[in-house]
Amino acid sequence: MARGKTPVFINCPFDGAYLPFFHAIVFAVYRCGFTPRCALEVIDGGGTRIAKIETLIEECPLGIHDISRTELDGVNKLPRFNMPLELGLFLGAKRYGDTVQKRKKCLVLDCERYRYQKFISDIAGQDVDSHEGKVEILIDKVRSFLNSAVRSRPLLSGAAIRDDYQRFNEALPEICSRLRIDADSLDYRDFAWIAADYVSKDGKL
Repeated sequence: MARGKTPVFINCPFDGAYLPFFHAIVFAVYRCGFTPRCALEVIDGGGTRIAKIETLIEECPLGIHDISRTELDGVNKLPRFNMPLELGLFLGAKRYGDTVQKRKKCLVLDCERYRYQKFISDIAGQDVDSHEGKVEILIDKVRSFLNSAVRSRPLLSGAAIRDDYQRFNEALPEICSRLRIDADSLDYRDFAWIAADYVSKDGKL
């Protein structure tokens, strides 16, 4: 985790279908001057996954939670409950934690504005927003949320971050080639390192 950068916990699907959205969140968080944190950054066979997630949540004053994945798994015919569970842990830390934890803020997203009321009605009253299944809208929502957490100066506009992200995606194959990394099978740590380096250099390769 970069020093001096406020960490942001990312709770979202990690599968291939969601990957463009996940990458957009990670890039936008870096571009806004924050540090993304998620369960994929830790490889440690000596601890349970839930303990790692609990530690990440404890360390992050901000959280981005996408609870849009409600489709049934093709094999087991069951939905994935990880995202609502991690949202619950985050909200629990905010409700029952110490003074620092009580200052937590989060962005909760679904693919439709009020759809969540059909499958997780207990969070009615939360300000759940929608990205409408569009990466551009997702970037705008992330920017607006992080902008509300900044007290020194306004962040770049959503449009500016979207333009930067498009240029980053165009440059990514060349960057990966130079690093001798397969652009088609980037793991999270590789992508996050490349995105952070690109942003720190202001897009200069």
